[in-house]
Amino acid sequence: MNFARSTIVLLAVLAASPAYAQAAGQGGAGSIASPLLLVGVMFVIFYFFLIRPQQKRQKQHQEMVNSVRRGDTVVTSGGMIGKVVKVIDDNEIQVELAENVRVRVVKGTLADVRGKGEPAPADKNDKKAKGDKKEAANDEPANDKTPTSE
Repeated sequence: MNFARSTIVLLAVLAASPAYAQAAGQGGAGSIASPLLLVGVMFVIFYFFLIRPQQKRQKQHQEMVNSVRRGDTVVTSGGMIGKVVKVIDDNEIQVELAENVRVRVVKGTLADVRGKGEPAPADKNDKKAKGDKKEAANDEPANDKTPTSE
């Protein structure tokens, strides 16, 4: 951004020089082309240093927002981090911020998609498999603590 500011200052100094020369009586028929050329050069500089990068960032943000799906970890523009539970429609999603705390969020207010998570399993078999693992984990400590007889 400092480069753009210094360029603008430089162009302002260059633009002031012909104005003083014209005031001294050195202007002629070609005097209208010089300011138009200067405005054209300034527009090209603004386009390449300000407008075009902003359009690229906006396009990337729009693609990111459109690709949000269930299971992704997102950051809202308010700084809240949560997991996408449900895509309500093209403009809204439901985000779980904490256990049993769900909020509806407008997709445009997402600042970042941190993690592309796998969608939550829809099969009940997957939940049973997870439950079996928990039971097995609970059984192991019980087997280690067997009462000893003396």
